[in-house]
Amino acid sequence: MNLARCGPIAALCVVLVVPAVSLADRHDDREHVHDHYDVRHGHNHYYPERGFRVHVMPREARVIVWGAERYLFHEGVWYRPYSRDFVVIAPPFGVVVPVLPAFATLVAFGGVQYYYANDAYYRYAPDQGGYQVVAPPQGDADPPPGAPGAPPAPQPYGAGAAPPPSDNLYVYPKNGQSADQQARDRYECHRWAADQTAFDPTRPAGGVSPEAAMAKRSDYQRAQQACLEARGYTVR
Repeated sequence: MNLARCGPIAALCVVLVVPAVSLADRHDDREHVHDHYDVRHGHNHYYPERGFRVHVMPREARVIVWGAERYLFHEGVWYRPYSRDFVVIAPPFGVVVPVLPAFATLVAFGGVQYYYANDAYYRYAPDQGGYQVVAPPQGDADPPPGAPGAPPAPQPYGAGAAPPPSDNLYVYPKNGQSADQQARDRYECHRWAADQTAFDPTRPAGGVSPEAAMAKRSDYQRAQQACLEARGYTVR
């Protein structure tokens, strides 16, 4: 809202705007009734419900023009202008965003790598300059693990085997790297670590025998950590 037009009620305008910024910018607010918790693929992140409207977008939101439509993207959430507000939507298939949030979850189906966030799947499309929204991969029509009607969780390492260690790395930029740079570095370090160790976590069992998967996974994680640390990140 333009405060210059508020006249004598400028203070009231400020009161109205600030909560809207907070709702758009704090998707991890666990007490907010309009949020949902996305647990698919172990993503475990809060997002505002689709259809929810906000008045003001964060300054960091990206404007994405696709076809004849204008969208906004911020922290895994897609918005479309609606009257004077912005409404949370499901992204259209085919739209491309230059960078995904660092918490996007890497998953694989049939040996094909996807990034997942907020009930949407993305494929890296370097020829289009970013990540393209695609249809859910075949085999992902089941409800999330633990939901009613969900099938038992797969055990790629053999029944009764200990669960594999987490692939999640907590990466902190030490040199003020931008979000774009962080996304590029993480992807390039993933590819380098996979090439160095012959283990790719986006492939079933990492692309190696089940017997070798645990050791190879550890090698991959060490290589990825070394690559990221060499690029100026703290990795935990």
